[in-house]
Amino acid sequence: MLSNRVLNRTLLARQHLLERSSLTVPEMCDHLVGLQAQDSPPPFVGLWSRIADFDPETVSTGLEDRSLVRITLMRGTIHLVTPPDALRIAPHIQPELEKIPFRKGFNFGAMVGLDPDEVREHGEAALGAEPMSAADLRAEAAALYPDRDAGAVLQTWLYQLPVLQTPPRGKWKDSSRPIWSRVEPWLGAPLDPTYPLSELIFRYLRAFGPASTMDMQTWSKLTGMKTAVEQLGDRLRTYTDERGRTLYDVADGELADADLPAPVRLLGWYDNAILSHQDRTRIVPDRTAPPLRAFATQVSPVLLDGYLAGFYKIFPEKGVARLRITPTRKWSAAERPAVEAEAHALLAFLEADSEPRVEILDVHADLRP
Repeated sequence: MLSNRVLNRTLLARQHLLERSSLTVPEMCDHLVGLQAQDSPPPFVGLWSRIADFDPETVSTGLEDRSLVRITLMRGTIHLVTPPDALRIAPHIQPELEKIPFRKGFNFGAMVGLDPDEVREHGEAALGAEPMSAADLRAEAAALYPDRDAGAVLQTWLYQLPVLQTPPRGKWKDSSRPIWSRVEPWLGAPLDPTYPLSELIFRYLRAFGPASTMDMQTWSKLTGMKTAVEQLGDRLRTYTDERGRTLYDVADGELADADLPAPVRLLGWYDNAILSHQDRTRIVPDRTAPPLRAFATQVSPVLLDGYLAGFYKIFPEKGVARLRITPTRKWSAAERPAVEAEAHALLAFLEADSEPRVEILDVHADLRP
């Protein structure tokens, strides 16, 4: 039986959040099976929190030379991955993405009644071998479907077609609007439908395990977890957690000591470590889990002693960058200066040209100024 604290320290160790790593950016992306990158800043914060002496320009260079890509993968969200992962994970995700637009709940039923195959054919014709802006694709959608919401048609194409976001979006300090490309012409290689789901789950366990089949499904939004686990056979071992649930792990996976110290970490909103388990109590204490809509306002987690213990948000102003923090519990006399130090280090990384100001508010205070 594994205690919650062993699961916490093991997750932090495998996420490289106990100490910063010497891995390169591509190596870290491969290890984590991609970094959550729905918005531009979070992957930079995630990499800064995990890699020693992280240089953000390495991400920009990787996007330009196509050794890194931003693509819709797990949970139907954008991830920063290496090209091999883009080509072999997309075929698993794509069938699930294609189901989304023709459900009644999608954009209030905007696509109901249309033939999915016909819509896809129009999308393939609109987005050929060259990258195209969302605005231009929306204009094509409006011309083809004048009686439908053009934004819904565009979003449908982005679900139906294996696409990725091309630079400059995603580069350091660049939040340009997305420019989309088909995956295969951008990477100059075909998708690989032969990559086994079991291998993907094995890699998930290396970075996030031990974990239950429900955790695996939450992370991937795919079905077939039990079959994948069975196919892995003796490459896995099993444990139980404090609630008696079965957890799977790679057979050679090391468990971290429950007494290991965990440094303060300020993560990016939607960080992998927070969102990749159905049961988040290994990192989010009961009753402090935020609704996902909170992250949409760029509210980000503060980890203290390995667990979520507060949230922060950065407010850049003219010549000043204010990082406001609201604790979710009372902090000890030693914890407060440790958080302040990490917050100043993060501001020095993100807002080097601005005067840094760190403000720690009362417990559960509103982050808004």
